Amino acid sequence: MKTYLVGGAVRDKLLGLEPKERDWVVVGSSPDEMLKLGYKPVGKDFPVFLHPETKEEYALARTERKTAPGYTGFSFHAAPDVTLEEDLLRRDLTINAIAMDDDGSLIDPFNGQDDLEAGLLKHVSAAFSEDPVRILRIARFAARFTKFGFKVAHGTNKLMRNMVDNGEVDALVAERVWKELASALAESNPEAFFKVLRGCGALAKLFPEIDTLYGVPQPEHHHGEIDTGVHVMMVLQQASQLSDDPKVRFAALTHDLGKATTPESEWPRHVGHEQRSVKLVEQLCDRLKIPNDYRSLAKITAQYHTHCHRAAELKPATMLKVIEACDAFRKPAQFNGFLLACTADARGRKDHEKDDYPQADLFHRAYTAAKAVDTQEIITAGHQGAAIRDALQKQRITAIKNALNKQS
Repeated sequence: MKTYLVGGAVRDKLLGLEPKERDWVVVGSSPDEMLKLGYKPVGKDFPVFLHPETKEEYALARTERKTAPGYTGFSFHAAPDVTLEEDLLRRDLTINAIAMDDDGSLIDPFNGQDDLEAGLLKHVSAAFSEDPVRILRIARFAARFTKFGFKVAHGTNKLMRNMVDNGEVDALVAERVWKELASALAESNPEAFFKVLRGCGALAKLFPEIDTLYGVPQPEHHHGEIDTGVHVMMVLQQASQLSDDPKVRFAALTHDLGKATTPESEWPRHVGHEQRSVKLVEQLCDRLKIPNDYRSLAKITAQYHTHCHRAAELKPATMLKVIEACDAFRKPAQFNGFLLACTADARGRKDHEKDDYPQADLFHRAYTAAKAVDTQEIITAGHQGAAIRDALQKQRITAIKNALNKQS
């Protein structure tokens, strides 16, 4: 029995990063031996155990064989005679197929170190094509490692395109697609996730609402980048610089979905795209079973981002309407997320990446003024029932008007 550190922990060590978790592979052992040594079994499909002290995962070396379509159609063989090289062969990328033994020596049968140096995301073997989840994983790795200059190897991209053409991607279930998307949104360059998917044709299959934005023009005097798909990726990039919150990034990603449904006869203008965007956000969230907090902020941003851009022109009553639509008095973080997504939208345009966004300041002042209105004073003044709501509305509108006039 011998144990090796494998996968992401080795890769990250070689990149000079702190590994998030450590996984181990065990060669030359059996489930019975692991149990006798005090390891706790956790694997359902194949033998995985938790170390009795560190609680880290130790998996018996195994091989796998494709038995049915989709990403669940595999049979596994784990036995003492399975070698380390055989176990590494089944892994997705060469940079994830490096092992380290107890004395720090590297076992790298598929030249993963060379690909780390070259910045290549490259498949280990043709067996990559048997699991469509790997397309999502490679896109997620692109989102994580683009900052280090990593690219998808040409041969790997070709393999991924064949998988899309062969219908393998159609077997992916909503929960897994969302899981990988949520992870990608938390990475440093989430826009790279969509670039990779589009490059192999998977974007149209998995996220058609986003794919159809490409090729849709916008007015050039506002959008020097013209193409809506390009714009949305620029907005997502800006959002990732403004906030680590994946909900803000998702709202930035989906704010303009409705532009894809604008009749070509109306291009490059997109009158009414906001409400159409809301419907498409709901469609996307329903299909992928996206959590409600993501859905809520995305719908608010889709509906009201153009209101925010016109903050200096809005009446105090309209500003209050937007603030209330954000549920700002109960959920200030959601309101702040909305303003960050709108800022990203304004900056996600060619030659506007460094622009100030005073509209957010206007809305912050309006919110602060409205929040300061004391509901208890209104009740003490003798208002009851619906009259409390009416009086509160009037006082908040007045407070917003005074705050904005004072500033100007």
